[in-house]
Amino acid sequence: MKIGVQELIIVFIVALIVIGPDKLPAYAKKLGEALRQFKKYSSEATKEIRESVVEPLEEAQRPLKEAMEPITDLEKTVRKDMNDLKKSINDIGKPVRTDKKPSEDAADAEGHSETQSDTAEGIAGAADEIADTAEKTSDAAEKTADTAEKTADTAEKIADAAEKIADAAEKTADTADADEVPSADA
Repeated sequence: MKIGVQELIIVFIVALIVIGPDKLPAYAKKLGEALRQFKKYSSEATKEIRESVVEPLEEAQRPLKEAMEPITDLEKTVRKDMNDLKKSINDIGKPVRTDKKPSEDAADAEGHSETQSDTAEGIAGAADEIADTAEKTSDAAEKTADTAEKTADTAEKIADAAEKIADAAEKTADTADADEVPSADA
């Protein structure tokens, strides 16, 4: 709601009639001081919120993002390793070509055993990669735990800031009550 010139004139006339021309300047001065103090306290509260809440939250987000990077890389590695492992396992069950001559069958049997040996080596390699990935996952979990600890510290700072804000609001309310303009009836 915006207050225009006409509304201000009406408020001034009503205040002049209710308070009287002798007391109006004193009450206007008190009202001005109270508004200045309110503006000062609200500016301080805004600054306190920015310093105590917003900035620590931004600081807490940075380690979380950094901790998520290895986990994302790890996920990609695990998916690749699993696909390689599936391919190796699928290669084991593939049938051998049967439209060959007996001499070719002997050569194929030898080649087939080499293929199985290669597949077994591939599976062993994939198992090693999975073990490495599990180790990386453990490291990432440790980093995540550290990040959670930092987040808990940040939450504690936020709680402290909220307490300070509540104190500032209480001081503002006390100041407003102390500076309250007495009515004309008094």
